[in-house]
Amino acid sequence: MLIIVTYDVSTENAAGRKRLRRVAKACESMGQRVQKSVFECTVNEMQFEQLERTLLTEIDVTKDNLRFYRITEPVDIRVKQHGCFRSVNFEGALIV
Repeated sequence: MLIIVTYDVSTENAAGRKRLRRVAKACESMGQRVQKSVFECTVNEMQFEQLERTLLTEIDVTKDNLRFYRITEPVDIRVKQHGCFRSVNFEGALIV
């Protein structure tokens, strides 16, 4: 399956910059960088779960954001999200 991995790691201190390098290195081991914090990975289910576990041990869920997009799966399970991210519901009412 093809997955897209995106991340936003807080780099306000040395620990954050270290986390960023470890996250990028883990992603590079499984796929190809297509933007600074976006990777395309062709993996099987076991490799996907391994990558997800690895990345979840590296990030700080109170400061960082990690998202997985399963491109070849049904719509209702395409996106998995971990960490701090405030999504907008574009299907709901839009308040200006």
